[in-house]
Amino acid sequence: MAKLEFDQLLDAGVHFGHLKRKWNPAMAPYIFMERNGIHIIDLYKTIAKTEEAAAALRQIAKSGKKILFVATKKQAKQVVTDLATSINMPYVVERWPGGMLTNFPTIRKAVKKMSTIDKMVKDGTFDTLSKRERLQVTRQRAKLEKTLGSIQDLTRLPSALFVVDVMKEHIAVREANRLGIPVFAMVDTNSNPEDIDFVIPANDDAAKSIELILGSLCDAIKKGLEERKIEKADSAAAEAQDEEGTPRRERKAKAGAKKAVTKEDQDAINAAVASKFAKEDEE
Repeated sequence: MAKLEFDQLLDAGVHFGHLKRKWNPAMAPYIFMERNGIHIIDLYKTIAKTEEAAAALRQIAKSGKKILFVATKKQAKQVVTDLATSINMPYVVERWPGGMLTNFPTIRKAVKKMSTIDKMVKDGTFDTLSKRERLQVTRQRAKLEKTLGSIQDLTRLPSALFVVDVMKEHIAVREANRLGIPVFAMVDTNSNPEDIDFVIPANDDAAKSIELILGSLCDAIKKGLEERKIEKADSAAAEAQDEEGTPRRERKAKAGAKKAVTKEDQDAINAAVASKFAKEDEE
């Protein structure tokens, strides 16, 4: 993973905050100074916080868990779509469906409905419908695809949430907090960082700023996924080697011993049950 450079952040405009009159006092530790009525973010803290978040996300990816990316603002939509797709992670760039995390089973039903429509098209059931019904089903499928198509592979709750602009995505943040899901976020000077587990102080309005920060984090996630693949391959190879190295007669003896132990356990259980019934009969 390439380390973020100070000049890179400057060129991308990561240091530009909001107007001084729009600031949130809770962001004071991350503000370097005020110039021409605009707050300037401390980029050294941005680098430190990005590295901290990258290390955590790398471990989450290495453990095989999913990270959900959320960014419904215009500047971030395409960037998040491209980067999340490149690492095969779910994302939401259209309207956040209320209750997506807190009422996850209902969202899964809607996703399954989309799969059912796809099956209808494949097995020919769709062609047996009337013209009006086909039109209704097609529209329903398009609507579901737009809002839920990007989370089709999300079969369980994500292990982490990454948010661009916590003020705009406050519902998503609130749901994650309620369920104890850690929240990673780009937080600007007008936002409240108190509900965010991993705060990355940065300009969340510029596409270049979003792309630079998110690109660095996605590199870390990609690294974690690669490490997971290597570990799986190594463990599979070790198991295969163990099996090959064990003599056939020894494996048979182990299998026989397991069966013998199982038979002894079963006999003991049967004896205990028989004695219980015998005592009941005596009483």
